[in-house]
Parts: sequence; C-alpha cells; structure tokens
Amino acid sequence: MSHAPQADLFGNEPETVPSYLPDPDKVRSELLDILARAKAAPNVPWKPSEQSFYLLVFPQMTNWLPDDEAKLLRFEFEQELERLMAA
Repeated sequence: MSHAPQADLFGNEPETVPSYLPDPDKVRSELLDILARAKAAPNVPWKPSEQSFYLLVFPQMTNWLPDDEAKLLRFEFEQELERLMAA
C-alpha cells in the first residue's frame, strides 16, 4: 500500500535552493586583477590590512579553479609578494 505525498496545507511549493558556487570565470578575473596590480607596483600596493586579506583570500580563491591553474596563480602571487616585500 503506497500513499501519495501529503500536500502542503498552505499551498507553498518547495523552494529551490540557490547555488553558492562561484563562477570560475569571475574568480579567475578577480585573481588576475589582483595579480596584475601586484606585478605593476614598484612596492606593496596595499595597506597592511588589505595585504593580510589578500594573503589569506588569494590562495583560497584559487581552489575554485582547475588544480594546475590554481598552483600557477598561487606561485605567481607568492613570487610577486616576495619581490614587493624586498623592495
């Protein structure tokens, strides 16, 4: 014996759960913008609080990209930070 699902008493349809996955193209664009700013700068282009933010967030953002691309972007970012810190 099978029962049909009970109808919602208030007539509400189940809500669609929104996707919170970021768009890799948008992530890539933002990362490349950050990296370009670092490459163009003769010294650290950010306030200390911004620099701390990018040190934390940049590597995390790369996790939304393919592994090879993520590794390359992290490496380039680290190289630029070393250059900037030495300036």
